[in-house]
Formats: sequence, C-alpha cells, structure tokens
Amino acid sequence: MMLNGEKKIERPLRWAMVGGGRLSQVGYKHRTGALRDNTAFQLVAGAFDIDPARGKEFGINLGVASDRCYEDYETMFEEEAKREDGIEAVSIATPNGTHYDITKAALEAGLHVICEKPLFFTTEEGLEIKALAEEKGKIVGVTYGFSGNQMLLQMRAMIEKGDIGEIRMVELQYTHGFNATDEADKYSDAQKWRVDPKIAGPSFVLGDLSTHTYYMSQLILPNMKIKKLLCDRQSFISSRAPLEDNAYVLMHYENGAVGRLWTSSVNAGCMDGHRIRIVGSKASLEWWDSKPGELSYEIQGQPAQTLIRAMPYLDETCHADERLGALHVEGLSDAWANIYLKFAIAMDAKNRGDQETLDNLVYPDIDAGIEGIRWIEHCVRSADQGAVWVDFKYEQETQFI
Repeated sequence: MMLNGEKKIERPLRWAMVGGGRLSQVGYKHRTGALRDNTAFQLVAGAFDIDPARGKEFGINLGVASDRCYEDYETMFEEEAKREDGIEAVSIATPNGTHYDITKAALEAGLHVICEKPLFFTTEEGLEIKALAEEKGKIVGVTYGFSGNQMLLQMRAMIEKGDIGEIRMVELQYTHGFNATDEADKYSDAQKWRVDPKIAGPSFVLGDLSTHTYYMSQLILPNMKIKKLLCDRQSFISSRAPLEDNAYVLMHYENGAVGRLWTSSVNAGCMDGHRIRIVGSKASLEWWDSKPGELSYEIQGQPAQTLIRAMPYLDETCHADERLGALHVEGLSDAWANIYLKFAIAMDAKNRGDQETLDNLVYPDIDAGIEGIRWIEHCVRSADQGAVWVDFKYEQETQFI
C-alpha cells in the first residue's frame, strides 16, 4: 500500500532547524523532506543563520513567527523549553565542526535530533552522544538522504532471499566534477568550510560524499562487515591538502567478498556519478542515482532485466515507501521525505516506549552515524600511513591520526 499522507503518528512533532538558512546548500532538502508529510513535522522555530537579522528575515519568510526566529541555538533551546508548545525535535544543518556541540546541547535540552553527515569527528564522540541519547530517551538520526530511495530496499530484499547468490563484489561510486578547479574554494562560503580541516574535519570527499554511499551499502548488505581496508587519497587541487578531493578505498569483507569505492569532486564533466553494483555468484544488481526508480538485474546466462519502481513484482518493503505510483518519476526530495517520515515514527515510538517499532524500522540512526565516522577514521589512518591495509575495528574506539 503506497503512502498517501495519512498520519503515521498521533500528531506532528514540533520541529526546529539550526542552520539551513538562505545561503545553505542543504536547508531546503531538510524542509522538503520534513514537511512533505505534514502529519510528521511542523516547522515552528529556528536559528537559521549565523547572521541573526538575515536568519530572522528568512524564518519569517518561511512562515515562522518572528519571536521564534532566534539569534543562536543556545537561546532557542532555552526559550523554547519555557513554552508549553516548545519544540520537540531539531535538525542540525550546519558545518561539520559544529555538529557535536549542537547535538549534545539539544539532547540535554530534551530534544530529538536529526543531524547532517558526517555526524562528528571521532568515534569516541559518537559513542558519547549515543550514551547521552539513551540516557535522555531520545532519537538521533542522520540525514543520509539518498538512502530513502526505495529501490535500495528492493536490493536488500532480493539479496536476503538469495536471488543473486553469495556476495562476491561490492562496487561503490559517488563522484562529480564541480570542484575540478579551485574557483568555488575561493568564492563559495558553502565550499570554503568543506576544505578547511578545522571545520570539515580530517576529510573532504570521504566525509562529504562517500559516507552516503557507504551507509547505503550497509542498508543493502546489513550482515556484511569489513575485515580490513586500504585507502589512497589525493589532493589534486594542492591548496586543499591535507584534505582529499579524490580517493579510492579497497575493502575486504569478513565473508570473503571484496569491495571498491571511488569518491571524487574532481571527476571533470561528471554530473552524476553515484552508483552501487552488487555482484553475486548467480547475478548482479546495479542502481544509479540518475535513474533512482530503476534497478538493473542481470542473471548470468539470461537477458538483462530492468526492475521499475512501483510495479507489483517488487518486494513489499519497497512498496511501503511508494508515494506517486508507476509512471510518475520520484527523486531525491521523495527520498528525503521517506527518511524524515521514519525519523518521526522513530521519535514517536521512543516517546511511547515502543521498542518493537524501533527494532523493525530501517532508517539512518545514531549507529549508522557512528559507523560512518568509524569508516572515515580507518580510511584516513590507512591513507596517512601511505595507503596501507588496516584492520577494521568495530568495537575499539579509534582516533584520527
């Protein structure tokens, strides 16, 4: 049964944003995701901009009451806590280096949190925030927006049923060419911080692009764990060093499968190089972001098939996120709406103590965010040691070296 806007929770959650203002590259994605189902969230407050006046004007233009457009997140959390109708959840759409402090403050204020990726700089910070969220009884979600494309759930279901056999190879790519020169580094505020280690952290494209694709591979292959990896990264625009604008990652999985990921923002001429190919012993599956409603299914010795979104032959888990029906194109805004709806369901379930719903809900949670941090840490450690193989530690807390 497809989604049609009927409520999934008793009432919409009162929601705010930190960041995501007029100059933001991601703010509208958050809002179109959260507000697509007006039964999930209602935007009632915000600290939208580092410039308070500009942020207030912007918030008013979104329909937020002027007295709930705040100059900073500390003031917003303090003032909203005094209101009977105060906010219950907040999205953090700010540069990477601010995520930890804002998330911690939000949880301490009793709020559910939705945060941009990469979540924090270190696994240790992630584990600390996870413990705090558990103590406060709150949800922390991560906006891996592409993961809301329902054909990824189709891949997951087919692999789980054994349709492609034993997994042998995992091919991942997220590349574009928009930073093939240093022009944006000089003139775009949104790009400047992404190549500043103090704000972006120890990586550029590994954190900014490939954490999306890495999480999507985990969603598709939830039972596969990495045994070791090797990362080779480059700064083709030398001023970006030590941060990379191109990287290759080789991965060996515990089940014997091998993986390869290419991430780049200097793939000149490339408009959309986001793809996932899973190769099994019997068949292969491939998904491209440029055609999100299609899934290539190639069985050895048979004609290639293209599975189409919304068709009755797909798995029920895929249909559960369907919005527009066959013949009508869905895309990234629908994917964001899917994950935001699941954030709302998770928050409502947490509020009610409904652990069964939480256990069965597939969405990018705090554990997914921590795993993304851990993966970046291992990539950076491998690259900085000269592109060597490093054992992948799941339980051991690691620090950037």
